[in-house]
Amino acid sequence: MPLDQSFTGRTYPPTEPYQVGREKIREFATAIGADDALYHDVQAAQKAGYRDVVAPPTFPIILSFAAMEQIVTDPELGMDYTRVVHGDQRFSYRRPIVAGDELVVVSSIDDITHRGGHDFLTTRAELATPAGEPVVTVVCKLVVRGHGE
Repeated sequence: MPLDQSFTGRTYPPTEPYQVGREKIREFATAIGADDALYHDVQAAQKAGYRDVVAPPTFPIILSFAAMEQIVTDPELGMDYTRVVHGDQRFSYRRPIVAGDELVVVSSIDDITHRGGHDFLTTRAELATPAGEPVVTVVCKLVVRGHGE
């Protein structure tokens, strides 16, 4: 069954605040092989003008993917997650994420299209401080393979 296109434009409630920890940044950087001192060394980050270690550019995937769960598990949308493959991911920064940041995520569905027997779902995750300062936008495209029609 195809995804319900009427969900385009739907926004989901914000997540609980996430505390960006220094060790989480270091662990993520190590896991992806990012050895830049800004990701690991507080003094190097401070020397470069940051208050603490800086998160690698793809770090927001941790928060945005968790927030996207609201979308992919929404029973009314009709997604069979066993048929999903990742299509695309983009990050648009307003400022870097650093240890000590507190962030909330608001997820929305930007687009749903059907092509060649597949559904294409484009989601947007807006990461911001609890006070509303925008930090990064994460756009993700998922492909739901063959809905059986």
